[in-house]
Amino acid sequence: MDNWKSFEMSVADGAISLHYIVAGEGKPVVLIHGNGESHQLFRTEIPQLVAAGYQVYAPDSRGHGESTAVSEYHYEEMAEDVYDFICGLGLEKPAYYGHSDGGIIGLLLELKHPGTLSCMAISGTNLSPAGIDPAFTEKFTTLNRLESNPLWTLMLTEPQIDPRELEQIQIPVLVTAGEFDLILPEETERIVSHLPKGERVIVPGADHGSYLDGDERMGEMLIDFFAGHGY
Repeated sequence: MDNWKSFEMSVADGAISLHYIVAGEGKPVVLIHGNGESHQLFRTEIPQLVAAGYQVYAPDSRGHGESTAVSEYHYEEMAEDVYDFICGLGLEKPAYYGHSDGGIIGLLLELKHPGTLSCMAISGTNLSPAGIDPAFTEKFTTLNRLESNPLWTLMLTEPQIDPRELEQIQIPVLVTAGEFDLILPEETERIVSHLPKGERVIVPGADHGSYLDGDERMGEMLIDFFAGHGY
């Protein structure tokens, strides 16, 4: 963490300032965290990727971490932020990893701007709120009625991605989920089955994010996946 350098970048026509860190040297890898998190989610993966010879770029999404606060959220806007981020830094076809909301953002990014990425890994990702464990959805629906939270509203109403749209994504995509993920198994299978170059890994004994923070398995999978596709 001592060798992480922090920066700010304006996106969305200057309306949003994204805080981000850069670490390492080599081919670029962009990491996007999930709902309510920040780039700190990847404190295990960043040193792994740097040691493997990659340069890591990890922004805080709008309304998260030290980036500009917002009153409402939409995945398509967040995907455009990442596209602006990649273009603004002049990153040529970086590799990408997104956890949870970061996975949704990655899919929308490559659908809207095909060929922006060289390869992509996503974990704990859903195409619609129906792909989440109903008990989890019911709990947060109740909580959101009692005290509205724009981040909860986001995950309860978005995304709405037609699985058939994924057939347009021509880059290799690694799709991972925990054995006990809050994303339904059939949702993970739906995503993989519609990706022309999709690969699936189910992580034994893991939940939605337990194989990231303090666990080296996700970093090892990323390094193997990127290297296996010549990146």
